Amino acid sequence: MDLLAAIKREERKLEKELSKLQNKLSGVRAAAKALGGSAIREITKVKKHVMSAAARAKISKASKARWAKFRAEKNKKTKTA
Repeated sequence: MDLLAAIKREERKLEKELSKLQNKLSGVRAAAKALGGSAIREITKVKKHVMSAAARAKISKASKARWAKFRAEKNKKTKTA
């Protein structure tokens, strides 16, 4: 089997499919425009939630305290058992 010929056939098939999809997309855009809406999706930048260094330190300290408490209780249970 000729590999190059198979690749060319696949390329033609994909190009046909692409042109069909582009035609459908232009039809949908035309319909949306006729209805008064825009089919072009607006991409909005998502604001990143920035946490202050003090807040991160406070969360870290609380988390370490929770884990220390958990480990202390775990050690109590193993020593008494």
